[in-house]
Amino acid sequence: MKNIDEIRAEIENFKIENAESLEQYRIQFLSKKSEIQALFGELKNMAQENRKEFGQLVNDLRDMAQNHYNEVKAKIESATEQKASLIPDITRPAARQNVGSMHPISLMMNEVRRIFEDIGFSAVEGPDIEDDWHVFTALNFAEEHPARDMQDTFFIELHPDVLLRTHTSSLQVRTMEKQQPPIRVICPGRVFRNEAITSRAHCIFHQVEGLYVAENVRLPI
Repeated sequence: MKNIDEIRAEIENFKIENAESLEQYRIQFLSKKSEIQALFGELKNMAQENRKEFGQLVNDLRDMAQNHYNEVKAKIESATEQKASLIPDITRPAARQNVGSMHPISLMMNEVRRIFEDIGFSAVEGPDIEDDWHVFTALNFAEEHPARDMQDTFFIELHPDVLLRTHTSSLQVRTMEKQQPPIRVICPGRVFRNEAITSRAHCIFHQVEGLYVAENVRLPI
């Protein structure tokens, strides 16, 4: 059987580099079938006067082995945790990516709104699909006006007429139907006209109209 000095030398020279070699160290020196545990089994075979001294030496050897085990285990666990912290969490939701940007027309319309709101106007909105009353009749368009012709306007239904609005003036009509003066609004939005699509024109475009109804209102000159 190996003596205490031999086992102490083995403990000091045992190389522990990872969790696997740490477990081999534990089995060899700290398990129930370890070399140190075998020394405790020899106590019964020793003379009574030698048992106390020998037992103390074996206890010291076991404490040495255990302390070394605890220190190395702590270092390995710390290194493992540090390495794990460098690995991204693949289960974590990805950061939201803002794709694209606002259209130049939207930017311009928002800027127009801001300017007019700063001087006391409100922006009103309404439907793109309108009836004849709000687009033409309430604005005194004559029955023979060219805008009422099929070649100029997108009609959806006839008699009664339903169409895509040709101007945002229909929003002025809707505002005056609901609100008494003073009225100070702008009417931004899309409008539709049956025109040829070219590099300079389109059948859909944007318009901003203003309506100011009150006493003593005049345009600055």
